[in-house]
Order: sequence, then structure tokens, then C-alpha cells
Amino acid sequence: MRLALTFTALFLSVVLLQLSSGGIGPLDALSGVALGFSTQEIGLLGSAHFAGFFIGCWWAPRLMGEVGHARAFAVFTALGTLGILGHVLTESAALWSLLRVAQGLCIAGAYTVIEAWLQAKVTNETRGRAMGAYRLTDLGSALAAQLVISVLPPAHYISYTLLAMVCTAALLPLALTRLPQPVMAAAPRLRPGLAWATSPLAVAGVLVAALSGASFRMVGPLYGAEVGLPPSQIAFFLAAFVAGGALAQLPVGWIADRFDRRHVLIWLSVAAIASCTFTALATGLSPAGIMASAAVFGLTTYPIYSIAAAHAHDHTEDDRRVELSAALMFWYATGAIAAPWLASVLIGTFGPAALFTLIAAGHAVLVVFGVVRMRARPPAEHRTRYTYTPRTTFAVGRLLKGFRTPKE
Repeated sequence: MRLALTFTALFLSVVLLQLSSGGIGPLDALSGVALGFSTQEIGLLGSAHFAGFFIGCWWAPRLMGEVGHARAFAVFTALGTLGILGHVLTESAALWSLLRVAQGLCIAGAYTVIEAWLQAKVTNETRGRAMGAYRLTDLGSALAAQLVISVLPPAHYISYTLLAMVCTAALLPLALTRLPQPVMAAAPRLRPGLAWATSPLAVAGVLVAALSGASFRMVGPLYGAEVGLPPSQIAFFLAAFVAGGALAQLPVGWIADRFDRRHVLIWLSVAAIASCTFTALATGLSPAGIMASAAVFGLTTYPIYSIAAAHAHDHTEDDRRVELSAALMFWYATGAIAAPWLASVLIGTFGPAALFTLIAAGHAVLVVFGVVRMRARPPAEHRTRYTYTPRTTFAVGRLLKGFRTPKE
């Protein structure tokens, strides 16, 4: 019972963090439009978030080692609240970018604490159920977060105050727990070169996953506004992307466990190119058609990271899996920093369709590189089990280590 209560507290914090952080991205984009920010300035807000995320992933394990899990969680949640509330004090795009760095720090740090706490509490018997619940909570709350902007007016102090209250509320579940803090595990060494040495194709895959996911979630509201969607429908447009990605996990995972993952990666990218091309070229789509195209886009692009990670783990040893997961997250975070700003520049220059043209180009490069790599290396002799990999922290590999075992 006490273990169940611990997991409930952790998952409730995940929900509240997702609602606040997942809502601030699209809200900032729409608020930027309302305040007259340029498309490049709006894209910079998304890039700043991932810059803070990158710093937080590196800093969080060290801060936990110095002050403990609970105090570190309080620090990061306070930074997130300050980052949200600061929006109501200024209308400067540059200052908003600095505030988004604080929000990125909050998410990376808070998730690092949550995942470290989960890792310390799960056993071999409870790991499967705990990770299933964690993934479901993460995806479900990410989906709900996209709908938040349908009820929050852009560039309004009430919207940012409510999100700040939700972020602050994430403190309560862990602050009220009576269970002792877990022993701090050593932070995984961050060796980006390990991922490239293990699988260049996996690195390319996570970079393209960052290009697709980060640019769409941070700059997608600009596309929705440019094609005439009101904020309420932009919320469903973004939610359709997450829903499509969630629905893809089971069938794509089933296929990835039975066929060469490089084929799966290539054909998913081909499907993503088709989806992006249709969306970029189609004109006069109804709102329902735009939602459907977003769902198909999510279905074809959301699993790319997990497929690439599974392919990398097929080519490594058990004692390197945690460091490999951290290295892959490093490359994802690096790509996610650049993607929103680059997408916004192209949208400002060529129009909203440029978002999907950019993503299609990234997937085309991945297809070509995948074919080249298939000629350079035979399929893996032993494959690990496919699992949906949350893109949360450098330390998430500890939670997934029990699932990254060779298939019988």
C-alpha cells in the first residue's frame, strides 16, 4: 500500500508538471502572435526551453547529490513557477526567452528527481506495472496539456497565473510523502560519442525525431494560426499529433520486434514524408482535415525516437545501456534546441507550409542514411524488446534497463 501511495504521488506530480509545461509552449506561441512577436522570436522561445532542458538534465543529478531529492524537486519547481509568472511582468520577447530557460530547467530537473525516485522504489516484480503506468501517465497528461490552450486566453495574466498555480501544486504530492528519500545513485557518464560509435543511424534517428517533435510542438501553433484555426481548434490540432503518436506505439512496437528495425525506421520516415508533403501542398483543408493530417503526422513521426533507441540498444552490452540512453538524449536535446528556431525562420520566410517541408527534408535524409547504413552493417544478431522511450532526462535509461534485455 505504501509503495502504491508513493507511485501515486509521483504520477500526480508528473500530471501537474505536464499540464503546466505542456501548456506554456503553445500558449507562448499564441501570446507571441497576439503581442506582435516575429516568427523568429516565437521560435526562439521554443529553442530556449530546450536549452534550459539540456542544462537541467546535466545539473539535476548533481543537485540531488548535494541537497537530496525533495529539496532539489522544490528548487526546480520554484524555477518553473518563476519562469511562468515572469511572463505577466514584461512583453519583451528576449526576456520571455530567459523565462523559458527556467521552465526547461524545471522540467528536466523535476523529471530527473521523479525518475530517480521511481528507480529506487521499483523491484523486478513491480517494474513492468510501474513503467506502464508511468508511460501512460506521461502520454495522457501530454495529450491533456495540449487542450489547455483551448480555455486559456493568449497574452493574459489569468492564463499564466493558472499555469503557475498548477506548476506549484506539483510540489504538494512529494512534499507530503512520509517515506524516506532514496539513496542517490551515481549520475550516468555523459559520453555523446558512445551513441555515434554504437549506431550512427540511431543518432540520425533521434536528431530527426527532435526536428519533428520539437518544431511541431513549439512552432505548430504558428502554423495553425496561419491557416486560420482559432485557439480552441489549435489545441485539438496539437492534441491530434500526440494522440496519433500514442496510438502508434503498440502496432509500431509489434512490427519493430518482428522485422529489421532499420526497415521500420526507413518506412516510417517514408510515411512521414508523404504526410508532410500532403499537408504542405494541400490548400483549403477543413478543420477536420487539418486535425486528421496532424494525427497521421504524429503516428508516423512520434515512434521514431523509440525505434532509433531500440536499434542502438541492439548493438550494445548491458553495462552500457544507461550511458547509451543518456547519450541518445544528449543528441535529442541538441536537435531540439535548434529545431524550433530554424522552423520559425523558414515559416517567416516561406510561409506556414515550410514547417512540414523542413520536417520532410529531415526524414528524406534519414531514409538515404538508413539505406547507406544497411549496406555497411548486417542486422543485429540479438534484438532487445521494443519499448516506448520517454524523452525526459539523461537518466531515464536506469528505469528502462530492465526492459532492454535480449529477446528470447
